[in-house]
Amino acid sequence: MRAEEISHQRLLNLGIAQATAETPDDVVGRLVAVQAQDFAGAKWALGLRLRNARDEDIEQAFNEGSILRTHMLRPTWHFVTPAYIRWLLRLSAPRVHAANATQYRKLGLDQEPFNRSNDVIAKALQDGNQLTRDELRDALRQDGIIAEGGQSMSYIMMRAELDGIVCSGPRRGKQFTYMLLDERAPLVKPMEREEALAQLVLHYFVSRGPATVQDFVKWSGMTTADTAIGLEAAQSHLRQETIDGKTYWMPIGAIDAKGDVSPKAYLLSVYDEYISSYKDRSAINNPATSAKLISLGNALNYVVVVNGQIVGTWRRTLRKDSVIIETNTFTALTKAEEEAVVEATKRYGDFWGLRTVLE
Repeated sequence: MRAEEISHQRLLNLGIAQATAETPDDVVGRLVAVQAQDFAGAKWALGLRLRNARDEDIEQAFNEGSILRTHMLRPTWHFVTPAYIRWLLRLSAPRVHAANATQYRKLGLDQEPFNRSNDVIAKALQDGNQLTRDELRDALRQDGIIAEGGQSMSYIMMRAELDGIVCSGPRRGKQFTYMLLDERAPLVKPMEREEALAQLVLHYFVSRGPATVQDFVKWSGMTTADTAIGLEAAQSHLRQETIDGKTYWMPIGAIDAKGDVSPKAYLLSVYDEYISSYKDRSAINNPATSAKLISLGNALNYVVVVNGQIVGTWRRTLRKDSVIIETNTFTALTKAEEEAVVEATKRYGDFWGLRTVLE
């Protein structure tokens, strides 16, 4: 495999270049976890990988609980399926706690206050209750636990998620609610840690390869030593290839990445896994592009991708009967590439069921 083929192979394995998934939980299950702190962007990340998807399809799946949203892996929100949430939490929670340790100390949060807050939260949510963060803050206050600052409440709720007490409930209008994990996801037989590491490694390299060990460590939050354990257990299902002196892992029988010679364009959301899954992003943007993104305030951005490469950024404005999309490309595009971008914007408009206006 040549270095320039890496990006095309990733587009295929990530389900972007060939969107064949039928349901949102199919997408999330294949990717094992999908970064989701930007909720609207995360919904589009799933929609991009589905055939004929609409925003309401993702909302319905989320509200019904076929996809859940919680903190895991790195200390941020992820979409995950009910079937995977428990073993992923058990595997990644210790690493997230280690990352959060300084903040826990600053906020005066240790095991005793967390035990108390978990008990209050569990009691408030029992019997299928669906409560917002503010409603749970009120329940804590009634029990003498004061979490007025935004950070304190954020870490109390994150701890309840990591401890397997709560996960996302259905949205109430535009507000997010919490429910008890035991009432939202089935109990499953616990995995041994080595098996869980192997599953995480295998899912990652099958869905995101070609990728390096360093990419996996960055994405997962696992240590290099844990990665070695998982890779040893999973490597019979993977193959490795050295490209420009770097060792890449990918699924056996990787799909042909050469494909059609006509340009293909995609509008990717800010934390799409095509961007956030890798420590080394040199396969999808050159140093000049990287510097441009950083100059705009965020190396992770809503980006326009043409032929696997980041060529600019985009933003959207939703109106009653249309979606206005503004693109900012860093270099001149060919006519064929411009036409591909137009098609990509139409697909985004279809996701919302709106007419697309491109600026």
